[in-house]
Amino acid sequence: MITNPPEVHESGEEYHYRSPLWMVTQEPVLSRWVADLQHICQEQLEFPERNHELRISRTQADQMRETFAALIRRGESKLHRLCAVLCHNYLKSWEIHSVVIGQVPDLDERFTLVQSLQADEVFQMTDLDLGNRQLRKLRFGDDQRGWHQPLLVANFLDYEPLELDQRAIHRITSRIKAEEEIWNKVVDELFELDKLVKRDKHLRHLSRYVKDVFGLKVVVGEAERVRQFHEELRGVRVDASLREQLQIPVEKNTEAFQFIETKDYLQGSDNKRSGWKAMKSVVRWWDETFEVQVQPLRNYLKERERLSRQSHASFKNRREELRTEVARKIPLYGFYRDLLRWVFLNQDGQPPQYPHLKLEVVP
Repeated sequence: MITNPPEVHESGEEYHYRSPLWMVTQEPVLSRWVADLQHICQEQLEFPERNHELRISRTQADQMRETFAALIRRGESKLHRLCAVLCHNYLKSWEIHSVVIGQVPDLDERFTLVQSLQADEVFQMTDLDLGNRQLRKLRFGDDQRGWHQPLLVANFLDYEPLELDQRAIHRITSRIKAEEEIWNKVVDELFELDKLVKRDKHLRHLSRYVKDVFGLKVVVGEAERVRQFHEELRGVRVDASLREQLQIPVEKNTEAFQFIETKDYLQGSDNKRSGWKAMKSVVRWWDETFEVQVQPLRNYLKERERLSRQSHASFKNRREELRTEVARKIPLYGFYRDLLRWVFLNQDGQPPQYPHLKLEVVP
């Protein structure tokens, strides 16, 4: 079974970072298939001239895809409840908005849609479903191109206060970064892409395109309030009655946030060249890993404007550029991407081939 190596918590204790692949491989019905995949992959890397055999089960691949989707939905549900916890702790009253950034097909024109939601709608539908539901209502057309449904560029949920208090929290935003296909997630983990990129000086500039899945952002008024609120988050204790109200188990792992890692991007040597500013932490809560950012309002508005003007596809393109560059350096990485893409999407065509590998595909 695949397990991520233990990392070191800020307190010095060890913890296991639970990546999407790690979550999938904890499902007994799937763990053997993924472990076999990793075993063959490691043998090919260590002994490239030997003959190897790999058996792929389409049924298990389908099960893995379905399980992955279910785990993402489960983590998303926890993220929304985490946002609700922060709202109840720090906002007097608030509204929830689904924010969708769309794009007219084949054009560079983008637009933003904002729709008010009730709390129960947030828990019943995924962010992706919410975004696509809005876009399905729209059509763009002209005399030459006809009518087309817009494309989804990005979507997130905004929790906006109806009044500000002394903390000056302007909004809490959640974003699911699970738009990547499962075959990319699996292959990235098999080859430890994140560590590989950080070690390679030619790829290091692309490391920010390797992202976590579940994230939230708290936007405060001024930069000096960022650290202050970030420190408050370390002391948060979630009341048992609130957890019951939000259908959160009243257990030790839901009472407080476990801070795993913190990075300061407000000033100094860690400040990003793009001008992006925030305090960013990785926290554990309810057996899930979340990226939590606290960001000043001015910087947040610049970031939102940039997202509205520039295609989110450009971010995906840079991420693909990263993977393409890795595939040039490690051809086996490219082969496994092609193989798993074929398994999950295009089983009617011929599977990819690799030297010294005998591939058997079974139902």
